[in-house]
Amino acid sequence: MKIALDVMGGDHAPEEIVKGAVEAVAKLKGLDTIYLVGDEQATKAELAKYRQADMTKLEIVHAPESIGMDESPADAVRKKKNCSINVAMGLVKRGEADAFVSAGNSGAVSASALFTLSRIKGVLRPAIATVLPSRLSDHPVLVLDAGANTDCHEDWLVQFAVMGSAYSRCILKRPNPLVGLLSIGTEDCKGNEMTKKAFPLLQVAPGLNFHGNIEGHDIFQGEIDVVVCDGFVGNVVLKTTESVAHAVGDWMKNEFTRTTLRKMATLLLKFCGAFKSLKKKMDPEMYGGAPLLGVNGPVIITHGASTSRAIYHAVRIGMHAAKTDLTGEIAARIADLNSSKAAE
Repeated sequence: MKIALDVMGGDHAPEEIVKGAVEAVAKLKGLDTIYLVGDEQATKAELAKYRQADMTKLEIVHAPESIGMDESPADAVRKKKNCSINVAMGLVKRGEADAFVSAGNSGAVSASALFTLSRIKGVLRPAIATVLPSRLSDHPVLVLDAGANTDCHEDWLVQFAVMGSAYSRCILKRPNPLVGLLSIGTEDCKGNEMTKKAFPLLQVAPGLNFHGNIEGHDIFQGEIDVVVCDGFVGNVVLKTTESVAHAVGDWMKNEFTRTTLRKMATLLLKFCGAFKSLKKKMDPEMYGGAPLLGVNGPVIITHGASTSRAIYHAVRIGMHAAKTDLTGEIAARIADLNSSKAAE
């Protein structure tokens, strides 16, 4: 298994990216090579810090350009042909790598994936999916689209549901994932025009286990496996969730240290592992980033502030997506959906 890793993407590149790659080749079985795509000199300087690393599994691919987080995605991808994102994506296109991973500009990654890998046959629009924790242990929920398509058509939402279900089966190991359409009420008559048009289409989509409409408070209950929405709403959900998680952490810290008695009780909770367990459950880096579903190859986008741990898990998920042939599963499900529509 070979992974193309964008070394120049993210707030902590190349330090944390290279560190995560070193950890991945040391721990992940079946990982043959990580292509470290980026500035050769900077990458070599980082690798020099890890003299015990298995250098036979780490191969530098020079890319003289990089795309900043503040650059216009499509324009930058077109103008910077030799940027790290394009070069790494090209490795996947040519079959030299099995999956792509980046903590860089998500818009640029999406644009490069479309230009280089193209869409899976029959896919109308690729979608960014994000994994969020639920109140049930080891039962995260998948939300898509998380920002690739701010304005959507009802047919796109149906395809998002199909692609999300495929990911849930292949990666999250849900044999028959339950799909919910995010709206402002559970009744099928509630929502905007797009969700009301999407509802009956989702009901008859082949192979889809459609629950119906859900509301925002249902996302984290652990009963729904795949939450479908347009990219505008999905991105708001994602950013709000991140903000609330940080706020809760600050509130806990302030309240737990307010008095001596609370400090003593906090030490007890820390000693018994309660905080460590909670942190692990809420840590987005454990889920390996957000897959871009609908393009011809596994593409994993991690947070711009990703640490080495996030990179490690993103590589792990990229390997899993390639091993389970997630792309082929999505292609087959989309073909079934389009055949069903054509027969109507």
